[in-house]
Amino acid sequence: MLDPVDWDEFRIEAHHMLDDMIDYVEHIRERPVWQPIPGEVRDLFREALPARPSALASAHETFMRAVLPYATGNVHPGFMGWVHGGGTPVGMLADMLAAGLNANLGGRDQMPIEVEKQVLQWVRQIFGFPDAASGLFVTGTSMANFISLIVARTGRLGAGVRKSGMHERRLTAYASSSAHGSIAQALDLSGMGIDALRVVPVNERFEMDVAALAEAVKKDRQAGHMPFFVAGTAGSVDTGAVDDLDAIADFAKREGLWFHVDGAYGALGMLAPDIAPRLSGIGRADSIAFDFHKWGQVPYDAGFVLVRDGELHRSAFASDAAYLRRESRALAAGSPWPCDFGPDLSRSFRALKTWFTIKVFGTEMIGQAISGTCELARHLRKRIEKTDRLELLAPVSLNIVCFRYKCEDPDRVNAEIVARLQESGIAAPSTTVLDGRLAIRAAIVNHRSNRSDIDAFVDAAIDLGNALTRGEYGN
Repeated sequence: MLDPVDWDEFRIEAHHMLDDMIDYVEHIRERPVWQPIPGEVRDLFREALPARPSALASAHETFMRAVLPYATGNVHPGFMGWVHGGGTPVGMLADMLAAGLNANLGGRDQMPIEVEKQVLQWVRQIFGFPDAASGLFVTGTSMANFISLIVARTGRLGAGVRKSGMHERRLTAYASSSAHGSIAQALDLSGMGIDALRVVPVNERFEMDVAALAEAVKKDRQAGHMPFFVAGTAGSVDTGAVDDLDAIADFAKREGLWFHVDGAYGALGMLAPDIAPRLSGIGRADSIAFDFHKWGQVPYDAGFVLVRDGELHRSAFASDAAYLRRESRALAAGSPWPCDFGPDLSRSFRALKTWFTIKVFGTEMIGQAISGTCELARHLRKRIEKTDRLELLAPVSLNIVCFRYKCEDPDRVNAEIVARLQESGIAAPSTTVLDGRLAIRAAIVNHRSNRSDIDAFVDAAIDLGNALTRGEYGN
C-alpha cells in the first residue's frame, strides 16, 4: 500500500506544501520573472533511478529550492513572452481536488463527466452553437485543431475513410501565413501530408487575404484536387490578428468547405463585450479550437474543441472495441462517452478547474480581465508611439504588441535586448520575425499585469537599447 503510514504527519506536510504555493502566488511580484538555471541545480536532476523510499518533506524541499525558482514564470505579471495564462489560486485548488479524485474521464457513468457536459453547455452558449454540437477537453489547441481536421476529413470522405484510407484522393486545406504551425502538423499527423496545406497570404493587418484564398481554391479545383478545409485565425500567435471570419464563413459556405476557427486564445474574447464584435462570424464555424488555459486563466492544461455536428464528430472517432462495451445501467452506462469524440481513452478531469474558474469568477469578471490585457496593449502601443527610440512593426489588434528599438543592426540589438530583459528578471518578452524584421514581441495575457509592469518593461528596453548602441556591453 502506498498511502501514508502516519496520516497526521502527512496532513501537516500537505498543509505546508499548500501554504508554500499560496505564498508563491501571493508574493510573485517579489520574485524575478525568470532566472537562468545554475549548473549545480540541473545536476540535482541527473541522479540515478531511486530504489528505496525517501521522505516527502525532502522531495518538497528539493522542489522549493530547485524547481519553483526556475520555472517559466508565466504566473508573474512581467511575463509577456508567449501566450501563456497566469492561472489562479482557485484553479490550483480545483486541480488538487481533481488529482485527489483521480477520475479517468474516458467514459463510464460518473459525475465528473457531467461536469464536463456542463462546461460544454456553457461553451455552446458562448459561441451560439446548437444543443447538438459536441465538445471535448483536450491538452490544447494543437490537439483540438487535429481533431477538427479529422472530423472535417470524415465529413468529406465518409466514415469509411477510417478503414480504407484516402487512396489517391488529394484533399487540400487552407490557412493564412499567420496561422499557427499546428494546422500543418495536423495534416502531417493525419497522413494527408503538409504539402496538402495551402498557405494563403495576409494583408497589411496580417489577416488572411480572402481574395487570395478564393484564387487558391480555384486553382486546386482546376488541378483535380479536393479542397475541403479552411482555418480562420482568431488571434494569431505572432501579432494577435483576427481574420475576417464572416468573409471566410461566406466563402466556405459557397464553396462547400469546412470552416474551422483556430481561436487558441482569441476565441474567449467573446466574453468581453468590447472584443466580441471583432470575432463576428466565429459562431458560424463548423468547429472551433481554443484554450481555457490562456485568456481563461485556467491552470494548464485545458484545451477545448467544439464541433457543430455532434454525430459526425462521433463517427470520426467512436470505437466498438469489446473493452468499451456499454450497458443501459450501472457503471458501464452513460453512452456516448468522451472517448467516442477523440483519440484519448485515458483523460484527466480538466473540466473541474474550468468549472471552478467559471463558477467562482463568472464570465463578466473573466471578460473584464481579457479586456484589461487589451487595454494594457494599447497603453504599450502609446508608449512606443511617444518614444522616438522605438517603432511599431504591426498593428495592435488585441493584446500582442510587436515593436523594436531603432538603431543600426536592429536584428542583433533587439535580440540582445530581449535576452537581457529575460536574464534581468524585470520582464520576459519574446521575439518574432515580421516581413523579414526581428521584432520584440509582448503578449500580455496575465490578469495580474498592470501599467507599472508595462512601463518597467518599456523603460528597461530603452535603457538596454541605449547601452547596447553605445557599446557599454562590449558587443
